[in-house]
Amino acid sequence: MPNCFSDRFTIAHLDDSRLAEQVLQSRAALDTANATVEVARANVAEAESQLARLQHVREISGGKVPSAQEFASGQAAVMRARGAFRSAEAQVSQARATLDVQQTELAKAVIRSPIDGIVLTAAARPGQTVAASLQAPVLFTLARDLKHLELDLAVDE
Repeated sequence: MPNCFSDRFTIAHLDDSRLAEQVLQSRAALDTANATVEVARANVAEAESQLARLQHVREISGGKVPSAQEFASGQAAVMRARGAFRSAEAQVSQARATLDVQQTELAKAVIRSPIDGIVLTAAARPGQTVAASLQAPVLFTLARDLKHLELDLAVDE
């Protein structure tokens, strides 16, 4: 007996447990990357504060303290901290993109009807493994609502 459906109902669910776990892992990776950005932001603020303190000491000492090497180290620390911050931001972008891809794949684990009607034949049964090759397999043959079906028959009498 044909299965009736309407309004783009779900006609099949693929096993999405692995995909769902990947989405969870990607969310955790994104959270970790966001936390790394916060740490990097704090490191930039700390390095800039240290450099400002060195600059202030240098100004009030008439350029005698700190040494040129200490001042250069402070500037290098600021540049390293800023680089680490930009790297952390890039990791957030990468983690977000990975999460988006995996959420898209998870959404594709549900097959919905493109039309309002009935399933005439179903090539896949619950629990069956379906593999796609070079050509997409035909899993379901659908028909619009049979109330609007017209048949032209020629009967040999």
